Formats: sequence, structure tokens, C-alpha cells
Amino acid sequence: MTRWLSVKARVLRGIIGRRFSVGLTTEAAIVERFHRIYHNAGERTWLNTHWLGIPTLKCPLDLWVYQEIIFGLKPDAIVECGTASGGSALYMASILDIIGVGEVITIDLQDAVGKPQHKRVKYLVGSTTSQEIVASVARLVSGKKTVMVVLDSDHHKEHVLNELRTYSGFVTRGSYLIVEDTVIGHPVMPDFGDGPMEAVGQFLKDNADFSIDRTKEKFYLSFNPNGYLVKTR
Repeated sequence: MTRWLSVKARVLRGIIGRRFSVGLTTEAAIVERFHRIYHNAGERTWLNTHWLGIPTLKCPLDLWVYQEIIFGLKPDAIVECGTASGGSALYMASILDIIGVGEVITIDLQDAVGKPQHKRVKYLVGSTTSQEIVASVARLVSGKKTVMVVLDSDHHKEHVLNELRTYSGFVTRGSYLIVEDTVIGHPVMPDFGDGPMEAVGQFLKDNADFSIDRTKEKFYLSFNPNGYLVKTR
């Protein structure tokens, strides 16, 4: 059985490694087209994605990558800008529960009333860029060995850039600063204007401490292309 599995693994690696008749340009076009189909069918797909009954508003392939990152890092704190219904905070807290470490600090303009309660989730209400909220986050992550950050609030460039500059300081070396929905304008919602993707580009021009980890886009479909930023120094 072991020998058979080894042979099968070699065969599969060979198949996966081949491009067949799909060239790189064609492959990119297929991926872009599927991004549009998936996003534009939101009522069926990402708007209809739940974790333990709570709307999560994420691509499941990104959620899988989140799980891998969280398991690898075992963060003491995950700071989430943009709570929405609380599904992603609950999801990340559930993963933290499994590995037995960490908490989620999630921030939103809307009150936390009615949102899922979990011992590892702390809700902060207010603007992610207000002095009061930033000071609260600084206090809560003070002394934490490993901190990661997820940005998923207002998606306009200036706001995201402000968050990047503010929250990048909380991210510990080797951890991640994830910018959600860089897919906006690239290729979905082309009329949105400058958004998360442009904010990432500007941020990286001014900050050499972070680099894009494209291995986190391994499933092709991701709401966060160029958005998985790892702190390298």
C-alpha cells in the first residue's frame, strides 16, 4: 500500500507540474474569468458562505490559507479591522481554540450586539484609524510574542493605506499583515477606483519591512492577490 501511494504521488506531481495545452496567458485569463464569475455570483458564493451559521464573507480557499497561517504562527493575537457579522472572527477564534492559544481583537464601526460570542474574541467599536481604537489595540497586543493583522474594513485606497501604516507596527517579525479584497479592480468591480491593491503598492514602495508572499495564492482563486504580506525584518 505504501509503495502504491508513493507511485501515485509521483504521478500526480508530474500531472500537476505540466501545463498541457494551457499556456501561461491562457491560464491567467481562465483564473481572471473565474474570479469574475465567482465574485459576481455573490448571492450564491461569498455572500452565502457561513462559519457555524454566521455569515463570513470570505472565499473558502482564503479561509483554508488562513488556517495554515494560523497553525504555523500560533499567534498570541490576531487583529482584525472590519468585523461585519463576526463570521471571520469566529472562524479564526475556532482555529485558535483547536491549537490552544491566542485571541482575536476585531474592530468595527457597528456595535457588537448580536454578533457571535467566543472566549477568544474581543470586540472593539469605533473607527480602525481613530486614536482611541489604535491606543486600545496597542495596549491589548503589548508584550505579545506573535501578532498578525487582517485589514478588511473600508476598501478605498487612502483608508487602507492609513491602516497599513498604522497597523504594520503591531505585526511581529515573520508574521502576516493580510490585506483583504485586493481583487477589487483586479479584476472585479473595475469602476471602484483606487482600492486595496493600490494601497499595497504604495505601502511597499515606502516600507521595506514587508514583502508579498505569493505562495499563499496557491489555489489560484483568492480575494487577496498581492495581499498576503509577510514581515521579513
